Amino acid sequence: MQIPKACFFDVFGTLVDWRNSIAREAEAILKPLGHSLDWLSFADAWRAEYQPAMEEIRSGRMAFCKLDVLHRRNLERILPRFDISGLSEGQMRHLNLAWHRLDAWPDSGAGLARLKKMCLIAPVSNGNISLMVDLARQNNFPWDAILGSEIAGDFKPKPVVYLSACAAFDLPPGDCMMMAAHSNDLSHAAKAGLRTGHIARPNEHGPGKGEAAPALPVDAFGANLEDLAAKLGC
Repeated sequence: MQIPKACFFDVFGTLVDWRNSIAREAEAILKPLGHSLDWLSFADAWRAEYQPAMEEIRSGRMAFCKLDVLHRRNLERILPRFDISGLSEGQMRHLNLAWHRLDAWPDSGAGLARLKKMCLIAPVSNGNISLMVDLARQNNFPWDAILGSEIAGDFKPKPVVYLSACAAFDLPPGDCMMMAAHSNDLSHAAKAGLRTGHIARPNEHGPGKGEAAPALPVDAFGANLEDLAAKLGC
Protein backbone atom coordinates (compact mmCIF):
# COMPACT_ATOMS: atom_id res chain seq x y z
CA MET A 1 0.00 0.00 0.00
CA GLN A 2 1.33 3.43 -0.95
CA ILE A 3 2.15 5.54 2.10
CA PRO A 4 0.15 8.80 2.22
CA LYS A 5 2.08 12.05 1.95
CA ALA A 6 0.15 13.36 4.97
CA CYS A 7 -1.76 11.67 7.78
CA PHE A 8 -4.43 13.64 9.63
CA PHE A 9 -5.82 12.60 12.99
CA ASP A 10 -8.95 12.81 14.99
CA VAL A 11 -7.79 13.32 18.58
CA PHE A 12 -10.58 12.89 21.17
CA GLY A 13 -11.07 9.15 21.54
CA THR A 14 -8.65 8.28 18.75
CA LEU A 15 -5.38 9.46 20.29
CA VAL A 16 -6.43 10.37 23.83
CA ASP A 17 -8.60 8.68 26.45
CA TRP A 18 -10.97 11.54 27.20
CA ARG A 19 -13.36 9.54 29.41
CA ASN A 20 -10.98 8.33 32.10
CA SER A 21 -8.97 11.55 31.94
CA ILE A 22 -11.99 13.82 32.48
CA ALA A 23 -13.24 11.59 35.31
CA ARG A 24 -9.82 11.81 36.98
CA GLU A 25 -9.57 15.58 36.57
CA ALA A 26 -13.12 16.20 37.79
CA GLU A 27 -12.52 14.10 40.89
CA ALA A 28 -9.22 15.85 41.63
CA ILE A 29 -10.88 19.27 41.44
CA LEU A 30 -14.34 18.63 42.88
CA LYS A 31 -13.79 15.98 45.56
CA PRO A 32 -11.68 18.30 47.78
CA LEU A 33 -14.60 20.74 47.60
CA GLY A 34 -16.88 18.14 49.17
CA HIS A 35 -18.52 16.74 46.06
CA SER A 36 -19.05 13.01 45.67
CA LEU A 37 -20.46 11.59 42.46
CA ASP A 38 -19.99 9.04 39.71
CA TRP A 39 -17.02 10.65 37.99
CA LEU A 40 -17.27 8.57 34.82
CA SER A 41 -20.93 9.51 34.48
CA PHE A 42 -19.88 13.14 34.84
CA ALA A 43 -17.39 12.69 32.00
CA ASP A 44 -20.04 11.00 29.86
CA ALA A 45 -22.57 13.76 30.52
CA TRP A 46 -20.10 16.48 29.57
CA ARG A 47 -19.10 14.67 26.40
CA ALA A 48 -22.75 14.06 25.46
CA GLU A 49 -23.20 17.82 25.01
CA TYR A 50 -20.32 17.96 22.48
CA GLN A 51 -22.08 17.16 19.20
CA PRO A 52 -25.27 19.14 19.93
CA ALA A 53 -23.19 22.22 20.77
CA MET A 54 -21.18 21.99 17.55
CA GLU A 55 -24.33 21.43 15.51
CA GLU A 56 -25.48 24.92 16.51
CA ILE A 57 -22.44 26.22 14.61
CA ARG A 58 -22.44 23.73 11.74
CA SER A 59 -26.08 24.62 11.04
CA GLY A 60 -25.34 28.35 11.00
CA ARG A 61 -27.51 29.11 14.03
CA MET A 62 -24.44 30.31 15.92
CA ALA A 63 -21.21 31.97 14.83
CA PHE A 64 -18.05 29.88 15.02
CA CYS A 65 -16.23 29.84 18.34
CA LYS A 66 -13.46 27.77 19.84
CA LEU A 67 -14.22 24.41 21.39
CA ASP A 68 -13.01 25.74 24.74
CA VAL A 69 -15.96 28.15 24.67
CA LEU A 70 -18.39 25.34 23.88
CA HIS A 71 -16.89 23.12 26.57
CA ARG A 72 -17.44 25.89 29.12
CA ARG A 73 -21.03 26.38 28.03
CA ASN A 74 -21.62 22.62 28.22
CA LEU A 75 -20.02 22.45 31.66
CA GLU A 76 -22.38 25.12 32.96
CA ARG A 77 -25.25 23.12 31.48
CA ILE A 78 -24.43 19.85 33.23
CA LEU A 79 -23.27 21.02 36.68
CA PRO A 80 -26.82 21.41 38.07
CA ARG A 81 -27.58 17.78 37.15
CA PHE A 82 -24.88 16.73 39.61
CA ASP A 83 -25.94 19.25 42.28
CA ILE A 84 -22.75 21.25 41.83
CA SER A 85 -22.91 25.00 42.34
CA GLY A 86 -20.94 27.86 43.79
CA LEU A 87 -17.65 27.19 41.99
CA SER A 88 -15.40 30.23 41.68
CA GLU A 89 -14.40 31.52 38.26
CA GLY A 90 -10.91 30.13 38.83
CA GLN A 91 -12.28 26.70 39.69
CA MET A 92 -14.58 26.76 36.66
CA ARG A 93 -11.74 27.71 34.38
CA HIS A 94 -9.44 25.03 35.79
CA LEU A 95 -12.15 22.39 35.43
CA ASN A 96 -12.96 23.48 31.87
CA LEU A 97 -9.29 23.19 30.92
CA ALA A 98 -9.35 19.53 31.97
CA TRP A 99 -9.74 18.89 28.23
CA HIS A 100 -6.20 20.26 27.81
CA ARG A 101 -4.84 17.61 30.20
CA LEU A 102 -6.06 14.37 28.65
CA ASP A 103 -3.81 11.31 28.62
CA ALA A 104 -2.92 9.51 25.41
CA TRP A 105 -3.71 5.90 24.70
CA PRO A 106 -0.49 3.90 25.27
CA ASP A 107 0.23 3.37 21.55
CA SER A 108 -0.45 6.91 20.32
CA GLY A 109 2.95 8.52 20.78
CA ALA A 110 4.94 5.65 19.32
CA GLY A 111 2.54 5.30 16.40
CA LEU A 112 2.81 8.98 15.54
CA ALA A 113 6.60 8.81 15.74
CA ARG A 114 6.64 5.94 13.25
CA LEU A 115 4.38 7.73 10.81
CA LYS A 116 6.30 11.01 11.08
CA LYS A 117 9.39 9.33 9.62
CA MET A 118 7.50 8.72 6.38
CA CYS A 119 4.88 11.46 6.05
CA LEU A 120 3.57 14.76 7.40
CA ILE A 121 1.34 14.43 10.45
CA ALA A 122 -1.18 16.85 11.94
CA PRO A 123 -4.35 16.80 14.03
CA VAL A 124 -7.57 17.54 12.19
CA SER A 125 -9.65 17.88 15.30
CA ASN A 126 -12.59 19.93 16.48
CA GLY A 127 -10.35 21.07 19.32
CA ASN A 128 -8.87 24.57 19.15
CA ILE A 129 -5.18 25.23 18.58
CA SER A 130 -4.20 25.93 22.20
CA LEU A 131 -5.97 22.74 23.27
CA MET A 132 -4.13 20.69 20.64
CA VAL A 133 -0.80 22.27 21.62
CA ASP A 134 -1.32 21.43 25.30
CA LEU A 135 -2.24 17.82 24.50
CA ALA A 136 0.80 17.53 22.25
CA ARG A 137 3.14 18.85 24.94
CA GLN A 138 1.62 16.61 27.61
CA ASN A 139 1.79 13.47 25.47
CA ASN A 140 4.79 14.12 23.21
CA PHE A 141 2.78 14.21 19.99
CA PRO A 142 5.34 15.29 17.32
CA TRP A 143 3.04 17.27 15.02
CA ASP A 144 4.29 18.99 11.88
CA ALA A 145 1.39 21.46 12.16
CA ILE A 146 -1.84 22.04 14.09
CA LEU A 147 -4.81 21.94 11.71
CA GLY A 148 -8.54 21.39 12.11
CA SER A 149 -11.55 23.42 13.19
CA GLU A 150 -9.90 26.69 14.15
CA ILE A 151 -8.07 26.82 10.81
CA ALA A 152 -11.25 26.00 8.88
CA GLY A 153 -13.64 28.11 10.96
CA ASP A 154 -16.08 25.22 11.20
CA PHE A 155 -16.42 21.77 12.77
CA LYS A 156 -16.14 18.27 11.39
CA PRO A 157 -17.68 16.60 9.58
CA LYS A 158 -18.09 19.67 7.34
CA PRO A 159 -15.97 19.13 4.17
CA VAL A 160 -14.10 22.41 4.63
CA VAL A 161 -12.34 21.05 7.73
CA TYR A 162 -10.78 18.15 5.83
CA LEU A 163 -10.08 20.12 2.66
CA SER A 164 -8.47 23.07 4.45
CA ALA A 165 -6.03 20.64 6.06
CA CYS A 166 -5.05 19.25 2.66
CA ALA A 167 -4.68 22.79 1.31
CA ALA A 168 -2.46 23.78 4.25
CA PHE A 169 0.06 21.15 3.14
CA ASP A 170 -0.46 21.96 -0.58
CA LEU A 171 -1.61 18.40 -1.20
CA PRO A 172 -4.58 16.98 -3.10
CA PRO A 173 -7.01 15.06 -0.89
CA GLY A 174 -6.01 11.76 -2.45
CA ASP A 175 -2.48 12.14 -1.09
CA CYS A 176 -3.82 12.52 2.46
CA MET A 177 -5.24 9.99 4.89
CA MET A 178 -7.66 10.77 7.69
CA MET A 179 -7.16 8.49 10.69
CA ALA A 180 -9.85 8.09 13.32
CA ALA A 181 -11.58 5.65 15.65
CA HIS A 182 -14.97 6.88 14.41
CA SER A 183 -16.49 5.57 11.18
CA ASN A 184 -18.66 8.67 10.74
CA ASP A 185 -15.57 10.90 10.68
CA LEU A 186 -13.93 8.64 8.10
CA SER A 187 -17.08 8.50 5.98
CA HIS A 188 -17.10 12.27 5.58
CA ALA A 189 -13.35 12.42 4.97
CA ALA A 190 -13.76 9.86 2.18
CA LYS A 191 -16.55 11.93 0.62
CA ALA A 192 -14.10 14.85 0.55
CA GLY A 193 -11.63 12.68 -1.36
CA LEU A 194 -9.24 11.67 1.42
CA ARG A 195 -8.00 8.16 2.05
CA THR A 196 -9.08 6.66 5.36
CA GLY A 197 -7.49 4.69 8.18
CA HIS A 198 -9.43 3.25 11.12
CA ILE A 199 -7.88 2.80 14.57
CA ALA A 200 -9.75 0.46 16.90
CA ARG A 201 -10.69 1.98 20.26
CA PRO A 202 -13.18 -0.57 21.59
CA ASN A 203 -13.27 0.92 25.10
CA GLU A 204 -13.56 4.64 24.29
CA HIS A 205 -16.94 5.07 26.01
CA GLY A 206 -16.33 2.37 28.63
CA PRO A 207 -15.55 -1.36 28.45
CA GLY A 208 -16.75 -2.66 25.09
CA LYS A 209 -18.34 0.69 24.22
CA GLY A 210 -16.32 1.86 21.26
CA GLU A 211 -15.46 0.87 17.71
CA ALA A 212 -13.47 -2.38 17.58
CA ALA A 213 -13.64 -2.31 13.78
CA PRO A 214 -14.75 0.13 11.08
CA ALA A 215 -18.44 0.17 10.21
CA LEU A 216 -17.72 0.94 6.55
CA PRO A 217 -15.00 0.22 3.97
CA VAL A 218 -11.69 2.00 4.69
CA ASP A 219 -8.29 2.00 3.02
CA ALA A 220 -6.51 0.62 6.08
CA PHE A 221 -7.30 -0.33 9.66
CA GLY A 222 -5.34 -1.35 12.73
CA ALA A 223 -5.86 -2.75 16.21
CA ASN A 224 -4.06 0.39 17.41
CA LEU A 225 -2.01 3.19 15.88
CA GLU A 226 1.27 1.28 15.88
CA ASP A 227 -0.45 -1.61 14.08
CA LEU A 228 -1.90 0.75 11.49
CA ALA A 229 1.49 2.42 10.96
CA ALA A 230 3.08 -1.00 10.40
CA LYS A 231 0.41 -1.93 7.87
CA LEU A 232 1.25 1.28 5.96
CA GLY A 233 4.90 0.27 5.88
CA CYS A 234 6.14 2.69 8.53
